[in-house]
Amino acid sequence: MPKAVHPINSFWSTREFAIIASLLPMILAALALVYSPGSSAQSVLVSPSMFRVGEKLTYHISFGKIQNAGYAETHVVSRGKISGKDAVELRGRMKTIDLVSAAFFLLEESRTAFAAPDTGLPHYVSTSSLDAVTPKETVRNYLTQPTSNFDLLTLIYRAREAGGIGTFPLFEGDTMHTVSFQGGVAEKVKTEAGEFDTTVATAQSDFLTANGIKEVKINFSIDEFHIPVLLRLKTAKGDFKVLLTAIALPEPEKPSPTPTPEAVPTPTVAVKPSPTPVQYVENQPLMPELGFELGEVLDYRISTAGKAQGILTLNARERQLFEKRDSLLLTSTITGVEPGSTTFRLGDGANVQVDPETLAPTRIDAKFDSPLKGLNQIVVFDQRTGSINFGGKTPIDAPIGTHSFVSLIYAMRSFNLKPSLDRSNPVNDTRVAVFWESKSYVFTLRPSQPAEITINGENVSAQLITINTGNKELDALSLKVWLRTEDRVPLRFSAGIYQADLITASNL
Repeated sequence: MPKAVHPINSFWSTREFAIIASLLPMILAALALVYSPGSSAQSVLVSPSMFRVGEKLTYHISFGKIQNAGYAETHVVSRGKISGKDAVELRGRMKTIDLVSAAFFLLEESRTAFAAPDTGLPHYVSTSSLDAVTPKETVRNYLTQPTSNFDLLTLIYRAREAGGIGTFPLFEGDTMHTVSFQGGVAEKVKTEAGEFDTTVATAQSDFLTANGIKEVKINFSIDEFHIPVLLRLKTAKGDFKVLLTAIALPEPEKPSPTPTPEAVPTPTVAVKPSPTPVQYVENQPLMPELGFELGEVLDYRISTAGKAQGILTLNARERQLFEKRDSLLLTSTITGVEPGSTTFRLGDGANVQVDPETLAPTRIDAKFDSPLKGLNQIVVFDQRTGSINFGGKTPIDAPIGTHSFVSLIYAMRSFNLKPSLDRSNPVNDTRVAVFWESKSYVFTLRPSQPAEITINGENVSAQLITINTGNKELDALSLKVWLRTEDRVPLRFSAGIYQADLITASNL
C-alpha cells in the first residue's frame, strides 16, 4: 500500500519546512509592525505616489497685450496623515490684477487639498476666495465618505500623471463635470525656468464651457514628471496665457565627500562685453485698448442745481520714469472757481502715478484746501503684494490692482460694460477694488443701455454706469458716470448735489 504523501512535503523537505516555520513568527510580527495603524514603521513602506514632495511651480499670467496680469503657483507641501489616512498636502494660489481691457473680476484664490498619494483623489479641500466684498471660505470633507471626483487642484496632478491624456471626473461649484484631455503635437517652449520639450494637450469640459472658456491648450513636459509648462485659453473677453517661470525642488541629501587634495589651478579671467543698456524713451504712446491717448485733457463744468461752481480738469499728462519704473501720470485738478463758491479752491486735486498698461496706481498725492482738507493724503501702493501705505498708519492689505477714484475713471473706459439683457440677473456687473480714505472697497459698476442725454445743448448718446461702493457715505451720493457711446469719453459725473459736464476735450 503506498505511503500517504504529506502535502507540504510535496514542495519542501522536512528541514526546509522547519526553517520556514521557525521564521514565520518573525515574518508575521514584521507584517503587523508595517501595517498596524499609528506605527512608526509605517513610513518605511508607503504607497507609491504621483506627487513630488517639495515641488513648487510658479507661473506668470498675461492677458491680451497686458503682460503683468497676475501669477499662480502650485506646491506639494508635505506627506503625512489626516484622520489616520495617508495624505499629501497640496496648495494652489492665483492672483490677478484688475484687467483694464475687460470686465473681469479681481481674482484672488487660495486652495489647500489633502489627497491620497496613490489615486490623487482628495480627502479634504479648503478654498478661500476674495472675489467679492468679503472673503468666502469653502470646505469639502471626504474623510468619512470618500469621493471618486477630483477638484481643480488634484485634477492638475492627475492629468500630469496621465501625461495629459484621459477623461476624469471633476466636482466644482456643487456640480459634477467631466474633463477630457487629448494629446497633440510636440512643441518646444522656452521660459524663465528653462527650455522644455513638450506635447500640446487640448482640454474639453462642460465646466469650461459653462464658464465661458474655450480652446484650452496645455503644454506638458516630455519627461516622467509631465510639468505643465504653458497654458493657453480663450474667452469672449480676451486670451489668457499662463507661463511657467520657476521650479523649486528640495535639494537631495548629499553624503559628505571624502576630501582629496587637488592641485589648485591658476585662475583665468574671462572678459565679457558689457551689454548696451536699453535707452528709455519718455512719453511713448499708450495701448489703443485703453481708450484714450497720452496728453488728453478733459474739462468739466461743476454745478449744483444748475449753478456753476468751478472747472475740473482731467489730464493724462505724461509717461516718464517714476522711482525707476515706467509710469503714467494722471491728474485731476480744479482749474477754475466761480465767485462765491465755498466748496472748491483753485489748485485742489490729486496726482496719481499708474502703470501705463494696467492703470493700477502706485502713488496718490492728494492736496485739498478747506473745506476738503480731510482728503489730503499721500498713498503708496505695492502692486506686488497688495499692501497700501498711507498717512504713517499701519499698512493695509488689498487686492493686487486696487484702483483710486482717478485711475478708475480712466480704466472704466476700456471695461467691457455691456448691459445685461435680464435686469433681474445683472451678470455683466463689473466689480473693481478701489481705495478710499483708509480702506479698500469693492465697487460694483452696473451698466445700462445707451440713451440720449443733453450736454452743452446737444443730444448725445451715452451709457449710464451706476456705481455702488459698499461705503454708506459714498453710496448716499448715488455715484453715476455717463460714457459717450461712440468713444467711451466720460461726458458727465454726478455725486449728490454736484454734477460735472464735459465742456472741452483735447490732446496736447
